Amino acid sequence: MVLELASSRTYPVSVEHAYDIVLPMPLAELLSQRYAVFPAVREVRDQQGAWGSVGQTRTIELADGGSIRETLTRVERPHSFGYRLSDVTGPMKPFVTEVAGRWSFEPAGTGVRITWAWTVHPRGRLGRLAMPVFARMWTGYARHALERIEGVLVP
Repeated sequence: MVLELASSRTYPVSVEHAYDIVLPMPLAELLSQRYAVFPAVREVRDQQGAWGSVGQTRTIELADGGSIRETLTRVERPHSFGYRLSDVTGPMKPFVTEVAGRWSFEPAGTGVRITWAWTVHPRGRLGRLAMPVFARMWTGYARHALERIEGVLVP
């Protein structure tokens, strides 16, 4: 069983502009606030060069003491980019084995519709039981991230 999650928002900027801002956006800026069980990103380590090439990896250090390994799996400018979150440690480890994430950018009128999606692979029975609550919390977490993006895209 996997859990599919997605959240979208529309912004009054071009697809290309949105993509070029969101892909390299520092995670500690984008995910700077805790939301329910989702901790803030404290820092990113082990990243070589600018974020944007398939195969790149980095370690995301979370404010709750956990960490996650991120691998960039797809870069299709200006339409989408994808990544895999693995090696989960800390409080989320009992619930999640890995996440396939995706950001999509599509024209919407004179602007862009950005969608952030996760495919969550729960860990064991406990993880599967927690997924309905996890989904509700992720929706709020994604809403906050999309609001932060608005602050960067639309000054």
